[in-house]
Amino acid sequence: MAVLKVIEILASSKESWEDATRNAVKEASKSVKNIRSVYVQENSCVVENGDVTQFRVNVKITFEVK
Repeated sequence: MAVLKVIEILASSKESWEDATRNAVKEASKSVKNIRSVYVQENSCVVENGDVTQFRVNVKITFEVK
């Protein structure tokens, strides 16, 4: 039986929500090993002067504890 742990991460991107999700996984993988999945919990944007300037995600990352 595997033991799994879930952490919550906030990340952003100027390009897209998908890119923000990739950024979250990339940053998390620097200190967390055995990442199994990512669940995008929330999406949001920053708007300045009528333009979207940042895409933000709140993700839950699941990894195996060995």
